[in-house]
Amino acid sequence: MPTVEVEKGMEIFYEELGSGDRYLLCTQVGHGRFTLERELAKRGFHVFLLTNRGFGRSTHVTEDYGEHWYDRFADDVAAFADKMGIGRFAYSGASHGAGAGWHVVLRHPERVICFFAVVPGPHNLDEGKQSIRSLMAEGKMKLPVMRTDSDDPRIRERYALEDAASKAQRAEPDYAEVYDSPETRAIDYGRPLAALHTEAKVQEALKTIKTPVLIIGGMEDPISRPDLMLRTAACLPCCKLVIHSGVSHAIPMVEDAAEDAVRFYENLVQTGYYYSPIVND
Repeated sequence: MPTVEVEKGMEIFYEELGSGDRYLLCTQVGHGRFTLERELAKRGFHVFLLTNRGFGRSTHVTEDYGEHWYDRFADDVAAFADKMGIGRFAYSGASHGAGAGWHVVLRHPERVICFFAVVPGPHNLDEGKQSIRSLMAEGKMKLPVMRTDSDDPRIRERYALEDAASKAQRAEPDYAEVYDSPETRAIDYGRPLAALHTEAKVQEALKTIKTPVLIIGGMEDPISRPDLMLRTAACLPCCKLVIHSGVSHAIPMVEDAAEDAVRFYENLVQTGYYYSPIVND
């Protein structure tokens, strides 16, 4: 089981995909079978999928970090890169994984080439600081609609494949111990940038981010709502926003998202800008 000790007594489980020096890091509670990061591993990126401290096969914790869970997740990414001898890297994450990404680019901006932010928000803190995960666990909120009905057979097929992969994981003998322990269930990692306390301060922080950001979202998303992503894009000085119609909080066709991400990255490293160069015939 591959792990890296990012600090004494704290081991982060990871999965490695691809090879080379085009590094891409992502940290999440868990990684699905069909994700942007897995697709990018097929397209020349050397991908490391980290599991957040406290979850899965990473070291479980009982300490409550309060408003600073995402700071810990972000620092674990930087410490992991140090231990693996990785200097600069692209960061990618979806939902809470993107939440960690905001902390990575704010706390370790010198390390990040660019940020692929999938359904990333961040939340409006004036609307609350408790995580969606814990709100649902406490019965304060119903599970939001993560998918939308689609007439597209490709999207329906992808959803069916995701469901089969999730069912297979839940059937693993140690699933409850690894993924549903009492320590894990007790965690409320809150919302990204919670220590800033207000929407106004979140916007101020976003305006300081110089890292180029590609935001990929869904028009029907009730969590990373379009208005939040538009607000974020308006704050960021170097950002491209792609919103898919008929899509909720899960981006089913990761192949298309990967095309956008590869183009964004290659333009950036080749020209210094995220848009394609002008070619005069």
